[in-house]
Amino acid sequence: MSETVPRPDHASQARIAGVWRRLAAGFYDLLLLAAVWMLVTLIVIVLRGGEAISPGALLFQVLLFVVGAAYYISSWRRGGQTLGMRAWRIRLEKNTGAAVDLRTGLLRLATGLLTIASGGVGLLWLWIDRDGLTWHDRLAGTRVIVLPPGAG
Repeated sequence: MSETVPRPDHASQARIAGVWRRLAAGFYDLLLLAAVWMLVTLIVIVLRGGEAISPGALLFQVLLFVVGAAYYISSWRRGGQTLGMRAWRIRLEKNTGAAVDLRTGLLRLATGLLTIASGGVGLLWLWIDRDGLTWHDRLAGTRVIVLPPGAG
């Protein structure tokens, strides 16, 4: 479900991205992240002289989380799009239409964990939200818009 939300100048309109488009972009990003995580794992194993990483190694899990967080936040700050978002012509921006800064990116990532922890309820929330926003959009003051063909 998509709806139109006024831009800050009220001259143009932005269509909010729906659940399926967001999930498709997220799936693309997950494929990319899996490849990056495999590369990081290979590097760690090489640095350990071929010794396996023990299951549940907290430091290694933190490393993978930081790599993922860096991917999302740096993508959002540099143009508002991850590679998956580019493929599906959607962009993250502040509710004002401004670009996402570091603080907003960190807040959105942290609150996005609420959506994951709730089994996706925070994403499905956009179906009942009056502005078509997810929990993490609401809490971070962001929105995901659909770009017109040829944009982005």
